[in-house]
Amino acid sequence: MPRTELALLYGALALLAGSFALGDEAQESASHPYHGSSQSHEPQPPAAPTHNDEETTSEAAHVPPDPPQHPMGGMPYQEMAAMMQMDDSARVGKVLFDQLERRNTAEGNAAVWDAEGWYGGDYNKVWLRSEGERVGGTTQNARADLLWDYTFARWWSMQAGGRQDFGRSPSRTWAAIGVQGLAPYWFDIETTFYVGEQGRTAVRLKSEYGKADPARQLGSGLSDLEIGLRLRYEVRREFAPYVGVVWSRAFGGTADRVRESGGNARDVQFVAGLRAWF
Repeated sequence: MPRTELALLYGALALLAGSFALGDEAQESASHPYHGSSQSHEPQPPAAPTHNDEETTSEAAHVPPDPPQHPMGGMPYQEMAAMMQMDDSARVGKVLFDQLERRNTAEGNAAVWDAEGWYGGDYNKVWLRSEGERVGGTTQNARADLLWDYTFARWWSMQAGGRQDFGRSPSRTWAAIGVQGLAPYWFDIETTFYVGEQGRTAVRLKSEYGKADPARQLGSGLSDLEIGLRLRYEVRREFAPYVGVVWSRAFGGTADRVRESGGNARDVQFVAGLRAWF
């Protein structure tokens, strides 16, 4: 066979073999798209950081501290707390006069107080609170609560103890249990349930719901409601004078007894007072 024809035959066979090889490679690439490709779509692990033996500017400027000259050994909790002034079991106290004010009432100027104080640790405290009103030198319906306070949640505590009513009306003694805390949007909540003599019961929510007590001008059910608006100026956080207005209303049997005594079941009073704590 002439050499020219032999060369053409070899060239045709080579082209045929190459076409078969390309077809097999394309089929394998279709079934395994990430194999046999020079550009893989799989995420590649980050390259290992190269270590530079030369110090950076911040490393060169760093001055290590001197080693401790007097290593601390073991010590009892009381000594460590006293030295670091971080005693979590310390007893602390506070006295707050939330309202110490003068009001203009139908019977004359009145002195009104709403105060509380507590002493104890983070979880257990002794809590004392009192509120009342004096008109014409006479104490009206006033009360004092002496309670044990136990913190059971971040913003809430349970209280239990007793309450004593005193003033112009007959005195009453109550057993008390309730909860107080801080609700969302910074609302202070205080709810106390009372059980008194002769089956009397009451719930304190800035109003009372319970059995009638005619001697103290209290009817059964919802007795009274008071809403106040006060503008306070803090000279210091511990000392803040204020002025304001208070709207009050008696309900049901309580309103009837107020009218019988010559009073008004509804009243609007202007107030001026002081909020202080220490």
